[in-house]
Amino acid sequence: MAKHLIQIVILGSQVIGRAFTRALRQELQYAKTAQQSGKTTASTAQADRVAGMTLQEAKQILNISDADFSDVEKIQKNYEHLFNLNDKTKGGSFYLQSKIYRAKERLDQEVRVSATENSKNSNRYKQKEDPSDSHSS
Repeated sequence: MAKHLIQIVILGSQVIGRAFTRALRQELQYAKTAQQSGKTTASTAQADRVAGMTLQEAKQILNISDADFSDVEKIQKNYEHLFNLNDKTKGGSFYLQSKIYRAKERLDQEVRVSATENSKNSNRYKQKEDPSDSHSS
């Protein structure tokens, strides 16, 4: 009996190990192809892993289109509406409320990154056009 139990445990461990390895390979392949396709940067991939949610998923949850992505007021309005709608005291779902919160968190993070990158690009552009660097007479 003990021999069969040990064999079952070993077999189960092998199956779980293979499944974990396969999932890890798929995740690495997904990250690699996403970066190569130009749809995501290394910082976006890192943010996806940290937040546990992709930017696209966050936009879908909060019903934000690509055109509305920079509209912080619309993001906040949609967030508040959905968050209050799913309030547990009103019969809502704590799970959905937490997904809404994480989606808002992920969008806020992306907005901050975009603002930082825009600021850096703006500073580079200003440095190139700085008249004090011009040596014309």
